Amino acid sequence: MLEVRGLEARYGRIPALHGIELRVDAGELVALVGANGAGKSTLLRALSGIQAASGQILFQEQNIEKAAPERRVALGLVHAPEGRQVFGPLSVEDNLHLGAYRRGGKARVRSLERIYALFPALAERRGHAAGTLSGGQQQMLAIGRALMAEPRLLLLDEPSMGLAPRLVAEIFGCLRALRAADTAILLVEQNARAALAIADRAYVLETGRIVLAGTGQALAADAGVRAAYLGL
Repeated sequence: MLEVRGLEARYGRIPALHGIELRVDAGELVALVGANGAGKSTLLRALSGIQAASGQILFQEQNIEKAAPERRVALGLVHAPEGRQVFGPLSVEDNLHLGAYRRGGKARVRSLERIYALFPALAERRGHAAGTLSGGQQQMLAIGRALMAEPRLLLLDEPSMGLAPRLVAEIFGCLRALRAADTAILLVEQNARAALAIADRAYVLETGRIVLAGTGQALAADAGVRAAYLGL
């Protein structure tokens, strides 16, 4: 579904990504783990087109490295960014509709019903301003808004950031459900233990370079990963 070859990015003169090579297959959940500043969010931004980058990005066998962000969304590559970034004064339902701005009425209604089934808390508060939701509910809303675009591949950045353990478990339960429904996910997550536990495959990023790759289970058992990222 996604293949990245030799991806480079920089902020001014400062290199941020160095020759990134990775892939995501259909229906996979692939995790990106690494320390703060390793380049994980930059990589997602480069894939969605909001960060300038060079190299090759193949999405469903199409070269998209020169495609505008809105074209990538239309193809099914959708980014739920770090920090939720919901529109606080707008209602929950209006936020969700914004995620489906390219899609017609019946398709939009079907997607809305799917999101409310996945996140019942959003259904209960559909008329409330998004800014009044808890942190966990805002994260559900950010994911739901991205899903309204019917992504083939969801780029998901730090969904557990700032959440209580109970809410983290709930969010990761939703990710399992999405994978079971054949939505491919490329997950950036600071909680390496939780990410590797649900990942089919994973990559370890250090200072803009991929230094290790393998199945989620294999990386969770790797002594270097356990010492550096799992606190073991």
